[in-house]
Amino acid sequence: MSQYLVLIYGDEKASAEAGQGFWDDMHKGHGQFAKKHGGALAGGNALQASDTATTIRPTSSGFTVTDGPFLETKEALGGYYLIEAADIDGAIAIAKDVPMPNGGGEVRPGRGLD
Repeated sequence: MSQYLVLIYGDEKASAEAGQGFWDDMHKGHGQFAKKHGGALAGGNALQASDTATTIRPTSSGFTVTDGPFLETKEALGGYYLIEAADIDGAIAIAKDVPMPNGGGEVRPGRGLD
């Protein structure tokens, strides 16, 4: 089995304005996803809003540390799952079940550092 990272992107403004029903549905949807694909899950988590991010960039003299996300975009990274699947097609099939309202996702294979 190989590992794949499923990155979950969404419109933070739309989600923030959606109301409690939206969050109840999201919580329920992720619970159903975990129940259906628990055997393939190697990890995952929701992330705080992008305005809580701290960006670090290497410079010739060390690092620059800045409050805020790396990029200004409509869709921000909101969470992730680390899944195990036989191949990319299997990973995509699992990722299609991840709740992603107001956005979408990205599936990327892991690369061992051997």
